[in-house]
Amino acid sequence: MMKFILYMIFLIIPLVNYARVVELNTINPAGAINLELYTTVKLAELGLDRTIFELAIKGLNKLVSSGRLLNSTIVTIVDYSQSSNKKRLYVIDLKNKRMLFNTYVAHGRNTGSEFAKNFSNEEGSFKSSLGFYVTAHPITGSHTGFSLLIEGVEQGFNDHAGKREIIVHGADYATEKFIRKNGRLGRSMGCPTLPPELNRPIIETIKDGTCLFIYNPDNKYLVGSQLIN
Repeated sequence: MMKFILYMIFLIIPLVNYARVVELNTINPAGAINLELYTTVKLAELGLDRTIFELAIKGLNKLVSSGRLLNSTIVTIVDYSQSSNKKRLYVIDLKNKRMLFNTYVAHGRNTGSEFAKNFSNEEGSFKSSLGFYVTAHPITGSHTGFSLLIEGVEQGFNDHAGKREIIVHGADYATEKFIRKNGRLGRSMGCPTLPPELNRPIIETIKDGTCLFIYNPDNKYLVGSQLIN
């Protein structure tokens, strides 16, 4: 009996070791890369949840696969789950693993007060739209000045951005001074609006075919987006 038990143990040990090797070899390498990037850029310290970062990279990779991006080394993440009093816009250099900009960004006036809660793809809603965008070229608007055209690429969520004239631009209400005076950041007509002093540097960095991801844990978007599912 003892000989039989020892014989079975010798049979099982190699199987356990083999299973462990298979487990190690099937770990998703992309996940390890994302974690390394997330840690190196110190995104946790800057308030960006790892899950949001991984969703952004997942969508970016799909846009790369479909040939939609001209520059896949830069990703911009707007985290509308955070208070507007937080620096919730992140421009990340994926190639060199560094943060380029981390600053304030306003949401639409009908999206919420301090927190963004309601979103729309409809013209005249004055609400922000969630999802992935591809940046285009800068323009000079009569009211907004130096601005950036962006193309919404998620049908039903942000593909009306063009006709809604949703652009990246600067405004005095997207500043720390405005927060100190009013208790929260000001709000736009639906555009992701930046502090004036950073507007041009950010636009010059992210223009011409980079990925912009505007996030909120909105259940309709999380379930319906084809780029994160």
